[in-house]
Amino acid sequence: MLDILKHWYRTRFTDPGAVALFLSLLFGFVVVYFLGHILAPLFTAVVIAYLLDWPVSRLERWGFKRVLATALVQLLFAIVVILSLVSIVPTFLSQMANLAREIPSMITSTQDVLLTLPERYPEIVDVTLMQSVLDDGRSRLLGSANEILSVSFNSLTNAAVLMVYLILVSVLVFFMLKDKRELMNSSRRYLPRNRELVSRVWREMNVQIANYVRGKVIEIFIVGGVSYITFIMLDLRYPLLLSVLVGFSVLIPYIGAAAATVPVAMVGLFQWGFSAPFFYLMVAYGIIQALDGNVLVPILFSEAVNLHPIAIIVAVLLFGGLWGFWGVFFAIPLATLVKAVFNAWPNDDAVPVLEQKNV
Repeated sequence: MLDILKHWYRTRFTDPGAVALFLSLLFGFVVVYFLGHILAPLFTAVVIAYLLDWPVSRLERWGFKRVLATALVQLLFAIVVILSLVSIVPTFLSQMANLAREIPSMITSTQDVLLTLPERYPEIVDVTLMQSVLDDGRSRLLGSANEILSVSFNSLTNAAVLMVYLILVSVLVFFMLKDKRELMNSSRRYLPRNRELVSRVWREMNVQIANYVRGKVIEIFIVGGVSYITFIMLDLRYPLLLSVLVGFSVLIPYIGAAAATVPVAMVGLFQWGFSAPFFYLMVAYGIIQALDGNVLVPILFSEAVNLHPIAIIVAVLLFGGLWGFWGVFFAIPLATLVKAVFNAWPNDDAVPVLEQKNV
């Protein structure tokens, strides 16, 4: 057993570059794990900077100075965000409040239907178990509805905090874009001397994260927009609320699509019952999800996300449990990072080379 451990250590940690990579990853994990909630504005700024770096670089190639290109792109981005918020947020909050008010009646209708099941199938469905499940579900849904309705009372307090964060994030994004090269060069001072593996993994991950952020934002807008048009055409209630939910569900691969199906199906079921429009809705929703997974994702991400579905789901569960929303958002890049580290890490083939160098 001791010989096995010695052999494993010699094959994995005798290369100074591997040690430097391990220490860099350990330092990054500790910082994010313990200071992640404090660094949330920084993570937001990094995501936006990755999103805007491509148009800034394009303008720079066309002859614009980096400062001017950054200012123009960020100004245009701010205008688009403000117009989107002004046009979407009031309707979104209104539909969310209306849905919350209708939840009790929806629950009552569901109970009336489900409580008939023990009478129809007494051998399969137990009355006591059904009643306990319904009571638990009712309390949870009513609690969620009360939380939704209470959002407006806390909005004034949260608005001031949100404004501070918006200003802070905007300043961070501007300097990240404007001083990108200076920041990259200065960060090299704090890396270990033997940083070949660190640099190799960083170059790969830098491209992966940039492609992922841009592709994921485009996917959110396309899936959400197509869903909104579909819900409007089918005359589904709360179309904006449900389409935003479906759009953001793509942040969580596989799990998000399944979770977004529940509210869409519930609203359709309570609006139409088990009728033709309900089945049209579910077929259209299924087509949207199928086109997203089999057409849109391969086009946007190509080979950038070459991971097995099990690895993606495990990454979502693991990193989401560690870092919440940001862990879920960056689950695929983090899983790709783990894969890149394993690919770059020295293996048994590297031992003879190292031993010859030592000789």
